[in-house]
Amino acid sequence: MTDAASALAAGLAGPALEPHLETRHFPCGACLMREGDQAEGAFFITSGEVRVEVERPDLDTDGVVSYMQPGTVCGEFALLDDGPRSASAYAHTDVVARVLTAEALDDLCRDDPAVGLSVLRLLSQHAARKARDYSKHLEEFVFAGERDPRTDALVSASQAAQRHFASWSEEAVGALLADAAAVIAEHAAELADATVAETGIGSVADKTVKNRFASLDVAAWLEARPGPGVIAQEDNQGLVQVADPVGVVLGLIPMTNPVATLVFKALICWKARNSLIASCHRDAGDVAGRTVDLLRGVLARHGAPLDLVQDVRPRTTRRMTAALMSHPDVALILATGGAAMVRAAYSSGTPAIGVGAGNAPVWVCADADPVRAAQAVVDGKSFDHGIICGSENNLVVDRSIHERFVKALRAAGAAVLGGGDCDKLQQVAFDEHGRLRRTVLGQPARAIAELANIAVPADTRLLVAEVPRQASRGPFGREKLAPMLSLFTVDGDEDGLGLCRVLLGNGGDGHTAIVHSTSPARQAAFAQRMPASRILVNGPGAHGCIGLGNGLTPSLTLGCGTYGNNSTTDNV
Repeated sequence: MTDAASALAAGLAGPALEPHLETRHFPCGACLMREGDQAEGAFFITSGEVRVEVERPDLDTDGVVSYMQPGTVCGEFALLDDGPRSASAYAHTDVVARVLTAEALDDLCRDDPAVGLSVLRLLSQHAARKARDYSKHLEEFVFAGERDPRTDALVSASQAAQRHFASWSEEAVGALLADAAAVIAEHAAELADATVAETGIGSVADKTVKNRFASLDVAAWLEARPGPGVIAQEDNQGLVQVADPVGVVLGLIPMTNPVATLVFKALICWKARNSLIASCHRDAGDVAGRTVDLLRGVLARHGAPLDLVQDVRPRTTRRMTAALMSHPDVALILATGGAAMVRAAYSSGTPAIGVGAGNAPVWVCADADPVRAAQAVVDGKSFDHGIICGSENNLVVDRSIHERFVKALRAAGAAVLGGGDCDKLQQVAFDEHGRLRRTVLGQPARAIAELANIAVPADTRLLVAEVPRQASRGPFGREKLAPMLSLFTVDGDEDGLGLCRVLLGNGGDGHTAIVHSTSPARQAAFAQRMPASRILVNGPGAHGCIGLGNGLTPSLTLGCGTYGNNSTTDNV
C-alpha cells in the first residue's frame, strides 16, 4: 500500500479529511460488512487482522479470499460503484478501523473537491491493484504456472517419510496403530471439548464417542485387514493380487468432525504405508493441530518419521489447498467436506475419493414398531446435535401409525411442533434463500427452541416439525445439520416410497436412506427404489451410516457413488 493510503488509514491525511472519518472497534468475530448488503463505506484497517470471505452454501467449503493487515483498505469497490458488497469481512482478531462512509465521501467531494478527488483517486488505485492481484492468483490456480515453496516443502517431507515407512512390517505398523488409537482415545474428551470450544457446534459427549470410535474401532477393524503385499491368490487362474502404497495422501478435513476425520484418515493411511497431509478447515485448525501433535508424539515413540502426518500451519488458505491438490507428488486426495471443495478435488487432476451431502428420508411403515423407531430417530438425529450428514432429516410416516409414533417421539425426548411453531422455527432456522443459519448449526434443540420463542419440555433432545406435503419443496425438505427434522404423513406404501424418493433427491442422492419396518419385502422394496449407498434398517442414522453398531466399515468418509457424483459408494 502507498504511503498516502497508509496515512489515510491512520487518519493522518490532514484536517480536511479528519472530520469525515470515524473510528470503530470490532471485537474478534464481528462482521464489518456482509456480502450482498449495500455499501455503508470503506474500512481503513489501522490495527488487527480482517478476514474476507465469500459466502458458501455448504459450511465445509472454505470461502476465505484473503486476510487483510493494518494499512489496507476493505470495502472500497462497493463504495466506488455504489453496488452491493461482493464479499463479507470479519474481524479475525480485535480490529480498529477508520471508516469513510458513502455519505461522508459525498460531503467531502462537495465541501472540498480537491481532497475528495484525491481520496477517490486513492481508492480507485487501491481497487485496481487489488483486482490485478486477484487476477494473478486466478491465473496461478488455473494454469499452476509457479511452484509454491511452502507446498513443495510439505510434500517433499511427506514423500521422504512415506518412502522410509514403506518397508515397515505388519507387526510394527500394527503396534503403531494400536498405540495411536489408544492415545487419541485417552484424550478423546479433551479433544471433543476443544472442538466444541473452537467451532461452536456439536456436543462434547457425542464428539467424545466419535473420537473413540474413529480411533479404537477403526484400528481394531484395520488389524484384521491385510497391508501392502500379497492380498489374494487364485491358483486356478494363476493370478496373484499385490497391494502397493499410493504415496502422499492429502486429506481435506471438515469442521464438523475435525478430530475424528483426521485420526481416521491417519490410521487408514498408515495401515497402507502412506503418509498424510491434513488440510483442515480454518475454523477447526487449532484442535486439528493438537491432534496432529499427539499423533506425531506416537510416531516419535515408535521411531517412525514424524512427517507421516502433517498439517498446514499456521492456517490453510484456498490458494495453498489448491496448490496441494494439484501438486504432482500428491498421489491421492481424500476429500471430506462441502460439495464445492469435493468438486475442486475431482477437477484438480489428482486422483480423488470424495463424498457428498446427505438428506436421509426415514420411512416409518405401517408395520413398524413405533416405540423402537421413535427411539432410533431421536438417538440418531440428536447425536452430536444433528451434524452427521447421514443422520435422519425427513420422517415419512404412514398415516395408520402416525398417532402412536408421534406419542413415542415425545416419550423419547422429541418436541413435535405444528402450525405456528413450525413457522417460528423456519424463520429462525433458515435464511431468505432457505439455507440453514449458522446460529442453529449443531446447536442443542432447547437452544434453537429458545431462539424461536417456542416452549418445549426441559429434556427436549430433538425438534420435529410436522409440515404439509408442499413443504418438501422448501427448506424443511432439505438437509438440516441441527437436531431438527421434518415429519410428513403418507397414505400407503407407494405414497411413502414416492415421497422418500423426492426427498432424497433434494440434495441427498447416493448417501443414506432409512426404513423402519418388520417386513423383509418392504425393506427390499425400499432398498431397490432409493438411489442411496447405505440403506439402514430399524436403526439410528447417525450411528449406522458410519458403521457404529452395525456391520458397515467404520468410516468418517462416506461415498455417494455416481448417484451423488462421487467415485465410490463405499464407507472408505
